[in-house]
Parts: sequence; structure tokens; C-alpha cells
Amino acid sequence: MDFGLVLQTDPPGSATVELMCRAEERGFSYGWTFDSPVLWQEPYVIHSRILERTRRMTVGPMVTNPATRAWEVTASTFATLNEMYGNRTVCGIGRGDSAMRVAGRPPVTLAQLGSAMTAIRDLAEGRETVIDGASVRLPWVRDGRLPVWMAGYGPKALALTGREADGFILQLADPALTAWMVRAVRQAAADAGRDPGEVTICVAAPAYVCEDTPAALAHAREQCRWFGGMVGNHVADLVARYGEHSDAVPAALTAYIKEREGYDYAHHGRAGNPDTAFVPDDIVDRFCLIGPPARHLARLRELAALGVDQFAVYAMHDAKEEVVEAYGTQIIGQLAS
Repeated sequence: MDFGLVLQTDPPGSATVELMCRAEERGFSYGWTFDSPVLWQEPYVIHSRILERTRRMTVGPMVTNPATRAWEVTASTFATLNEMYGNRTVCGIGRGDSAMRVAGRPPVTLAQLGSAMTAIRDLAEGRETVIDGASVRLPWVRDGRLPVWMAGYGPKALALTGREADGFILQLADPALTAWMVRAVRQAAADAGRDPGEVTICVAAPAYVCEDTPAALAHAREQCRWFGGMVGNHVADLVARYGEHSDAVPAALTAYIKEREGYDYAHHGRAGNPDTAFVPDDIVDRFCLIGPPARHLARLRELAALGVDQFAVYAMHDAKEEVVEAYGTQIIGQLAS
């Protein structure tokens, strides 16, 4: 299993770079950042510094979207980073939650997302593509490679991932839901004539290493409760589309948002987010990894048995450095590829 570190690009940007460098030293092989231009600093500028300071780490957004930048701009950015640092980028992409909604616009459709994934990959790898009816190619690209990993939850998104994406990003670490979604992605890949094993599976969730005491676990849950609210935004979209009681989406994913009243993106991805009080403890425990190292190892082995290739640690809490250190010294060595 590979390991990634996910950070928000809060200022100063140098702090993000430094923690990513430390993560590589501790065995993390992927460095991910949020991508919401209004809420955080521009990620690709920071990605360039991370690539310059590291030697093996692959970097990318978790996740970008097709609407805040023109597709050829996104592709050119990745291709430039790859030319400079040797094909060490990955394009995590989705419909756009915080990046779009904080600017007053809705996320894009799955059809737009599918077209964008193909166009961005083709351009970044030097092939010609069609955008808005015009043929476009980046003539300076040589030997470029850009894996495109798609994030999603619902049946149509999972089907699109299996048909067209190089990887699947699942933003929760519940084994039962992971099994259901991985199975759907792999079935879609097989139905499209692809080898299901070629789709990389990445599970991303907060991890908080602490003692196995009621007080320590309660503190960890409060530091990670924001994640259930973030996932709840996507779940609310699914409920609006498929209904509250639908066979299309497991109740284990949708039932917990009944008490959800609204969401202010000013607190997005932050510990102490006041809009996530509706998230119960059992969802935090299911969606996140909390507790002593042995408990993390047990969950990670369970996920690996389901075919998960990478676990990406969301470090949006009061123990960023500590979780990097704990994973580097007590967990990665036992599960790394």
C-alpha cells in the first residue's frame, strides 16, 4: 500500500512545502492538496516547490474540477510540472464542491467531467483533443504522462470512474462502503472492456493517532468531525438525486445527514466546523482512522484486502506533524509497497 498526505494550502505556503518534505522522508509517496482558489492559496505554485524539494513524491490536487480553469490551462500546468520534474504529477478531479459553490456556481455535470478528464489527459500527454469544437494540442509536450483519478460516490459517478479514469478517489475509510464502491468501479471497468485491476484505488480520510482512552478518543473525534460534514455535502447531492430511501445508494452512506441543516464554506475542512455538529460519533469512527497505531493498522489491512492501493491521510487537525511522524515510524513500514 502507498501512502499520501493531504493538506490545505493555507498560508504560509512554505509550511505546506516543509511538511510535504518531511512526509517524503517518513515514507509518504504522494503529496495532495485541496484546490479551491477562493478558500486557499493556488496549489500548483506550491506543487512546484514541493517537486523541487523532493525526489520521489508524486503530487496533485485532491481534487481539482473542470470549471475553475480552462482545460488547456490545467493540462499545460501539469505538463509543465512534468517536464521540469519528471512525470511526478497526478490529476485528482471531481465535479467541484467547495471550489464552485463558494463562488456561487453549481458543480459541473458528470458529462462535462468525463469530457474534461479525456481532454486534460490527452493534452498533458501530447495528443490532440477537441475543446469547444476546436482541435487543440500542446506541441511542446514530449513523453508526458498524466494519470487522472476521479473522486465520486454515487452510482453514475462510480460508473464513469470505471469507464474512463485511471484511478478512483474515495473520500471515506468505511470498509463496507469501500467494498461496495470498489466493486461498482471494477464492474464498470470490466463492462467497458478494461482490466479492472488497472484502476488505482485511493482511500482518503483523516487519521488521528492517539491513546485508547475515552478522553483522547473524544478529542480526536472532535478534530475529525468536520470530515463527516464535508462528505455530507456530496451525500446531500445524492439524496436530492436518488431520494432518501433508494436502492441506488446504501443507507449506511446517506442516513446520517437527516439532521443536516446547512453548510458555510467559510469553515470547510476545518476542525471545529460549527456546521458539522449533526455528524454522530459512529460516522467519525467509520469514516476516519482514530486511535492507537494498532487500530490504524487493522483498518488499513482491511482496506488493503479490499483492493485499496493507497491511503491518503487528511491532516486537517491539531496534530499534523504528529500524524506524519506516527505513520512514518509505526505504520508505513509495515504496509508500504
